[in-house]
Amino acid sequence: MRAKPLTLGLLAIAGAVALGAGSQPWVTFSLEAGSTEQSTGHDLNAALSPIALAIIAAALALTIAGPIFRRVLGVLITGLGVGATALAFGVVADPAAATATRVTELTGLAGHAGMDAIVGEALTVWPWVTIVAGVISALAGLFVVVTSGRWASAGRKYDTSAAQQPTGPRDRISDWEALSAGEDPTEGTDPEPEVDSTPGDARA
Repeated sequence: MRAKPLTLGLLAIAGAVALGAGSQPWVTFSLEAGSTEQSTGHDLNAALSPIALAIIAAALALTIAGPIFRRVLGVLITGLGVGATALAFGVVADPAAATATRVTELTGLAGHAGMDAIVGEALTVWPWVTIVAGVISALAGLFVVVTSGRWASAGRKYDTSAAQQPTGPRDRISDWEALSAGEDPTEGTDPEPEVDSTPGDARA
């Protein structure tokens, strides 16, 4: 089924994009002292990197998971995608508050004093990229929950082939049908071993 590899590939890419985007600058801000600083997504949200890695790991686990565990992973991936989206959206909604910890590290000022020390801030494109990756992961997770029960298991085709192999000896009706069709019913079968019926020279 083509939906399975496409979904797994999409999840792996979304997780990798979220991980890579987190290492990029998200917010550029200027302080009263005249310095300009940057904060990456991982600086602003320490949980972003584990979430992205978990999405990638879940995508890999889906390749070997059974039907029930696939649904569990789908729910997990949906939650991870929502989490990544929420973290990135929090930065987009209030970049100054998101950089408060970083400002305190640089200036020693906390609370309102630290906020007042920021004279300007600007968002980059990377939090938006993370939001898109999170939404894609969440939707793909829902897709896994709904459709993964119909995905083919890894060994199913081999089991089907084995089940189709005829077992047991050929019956006489099949042999007569083969002879009527001009076929040799013994062709392709192992001949029975010949038994030596000659009496041995027991008194020799």
